[in-house]
Amino acid sequence: MAGMMHYSLSAHWLAISLLLYILAGVCWIPVVWLQIKVKQMAEFALANKQPLPQRYYQFMRCWFWLGWPAFIAVLIIFYLMTFKVVVV
Repeated sequence: MAGMMHYSLSAHWLAISLLLYILAGVCWIPVVWLQIKVKQMAEFALANKQPLPQRYYQFMRCWFWLGWPAFIAVLIIFYLMTFKVVVV
């Protein structure tokens, strides 16, 4: 799309956006796995009327901290794509 709009693919704002997109993806890949495991632990605890295991809370802490860089990266990507900031 950048090419269709006649933006240089070497523009700094585009390169930074792509790097941030990769960062967000790298953060969210383990988050998906963590969410599946947390769901399984919660279902098991509910079915067996047991408290959530300590590992559940460890996984949720990792999930939380992986979410922040991904979320911030997406906000910056949105800003760069919207305003096409020229970074020198």
